[in-house]
Amino acid sequence: MNNRVTLITNDLKILIIVLFFTLIQQSYGQETQSYNKIDSLILRGRVQLAIEKLNDLEDSFKKNYTIASLYYQLDKTKEAVEYYKKALSIQDDYRTKVQIGKAYQRLKRYNEAILVFEDILKDDPQNLLIKYQLGKLYLLKRKANKAIKVFNELHTVDTNNPDYLYQKGVAYAMKKSRNSMINSFLEAYKIDSTHIKSLFQLANSFAKLVDRKDSTFLFLNKGLKLDPNHISLNKLKAAQLFKYKEYRKTISILQKLDSIMPDQLFLADLFGRTYFNLEEYKKAKKYFELSTRLDPSNYKTFTLLGHVYMKLGAYQKAYFQYSIATMLAKKTLDEEYYGMGMADLKLNKTEEAIKMFEKANRENRNNYKALYQLAKTSDDYYTNKKKAYRYYDKYLRRFGKNDSSFTLYAERRIKEIKKDYFIRGEKLED
Repeated sequence: MNNRVTLITNDLKILIIVLFFTLIQQSYGQETQSYNKIDSLILRGRVQLAIEKLNDLEDSFKKNYTIASLYYQLDKTKEAVEYYKKALSIQDDYRTKVQIGKAYQRLKRYNEAILVFEDILKDDPQNLLIKYQLGKLYLLKRKANKAIKVFNELHTVDTNNPDYLYQKGVAYAMKKSRNSMINSFLEAYKIDSTHIKSLFQLANSFAKLVDRKDSTFLFLNKGLKLDPNHISLNKLKAAQLFKYKEYRKTISILQKLDSIMPDQLFLADLFGRTYFNLEEYKKAKKYFELSTRLDPSNYKTFTLLGHVYMKLGAYQKAYFQYSIATMLAKKTLDEEYYGMGMADLKLNKTEEAIKMFEKANRENRNNYKALYQLAKTSDDYYTNKKKAYRYYDKYLRRFGKNDSSFTLYAERRIKEIKKDYFIRGEKLED
């Protein structure tokens, strides 16, 4: 009897185990069938329907990872992050960590991306792709020292990749380590003479140094030979040509840029300044007017437009432009007040001119032109020459070496005023 009970019990156990595995197999088969259907939907682009079907399934790592991946492909990155998190809460997975790091990067949640990539590299320091992304993230967060360490490590592993050295140069630029920065860009250029980012940075770096015109144009021209329409290189070349007063060549570069990207503020401003220096004032006016439309808040453009109208003899318009500049400006306004004073002189408003020159002198005590005009205009307008004498004297003491023609005139007038007051027996200085 006991043997029979034992046999029945054993048979029952076997039956339960068989049923258990059968149910698991059925469940697995159903899950596989469901995923096959979902894969088919994804393949045919029925992504939203696929997500709905996935949400109907029991919670699992695969389900959450698949939903996250679909959201990531749809650029619904915030939703993707939430499902990557759910997947990781179920299973620690390398690929999912990489993806959530990339998602944080895309969302510009750089601190979170850094933490994820740092965690990955603790266990897998040989992942060069993640290490490279981490280095660039350090740069974005201005963590220059950490970035330099990462790019040095990358360069040690792969000495033929110029971008590691280029990125290191960018990090040194953040630290204002000029020599290390230039050396890094040079090393990148030596590895790959066509590395255009390094060529631009070398040209840009040498452009900021005194007496490095040849080096600047060497790298500019090498870069432009590789890519004649490179925007940053052309802009830099135009600015350098302007700096060295090669105005016709400046115009040629600006015209090329204008054909690629018309109506840009940088171009309008530099076109205006270049034509002004070429004394082509109507063309300068056209571009400065464009600049005021592109950026109505830039007071300096109105000042420059005022200078143009002065050259064109439109003094009332010049005065108006200077006035606009004074209303917009938050910095010193000596140039604007000086311009208004010169316009007033042309309009025979001498008293107003003197007031403007006084304002210009107060705004900037180092504006020698304003002080000279204050002296000369006071001398021309007032019978009493005491003020003019004081202004001339101040000009000669402070700015006697600035402008030879101003200085000669001031010296002559001081002698004449002294002589006149002596002859009349009047005191010149109290």
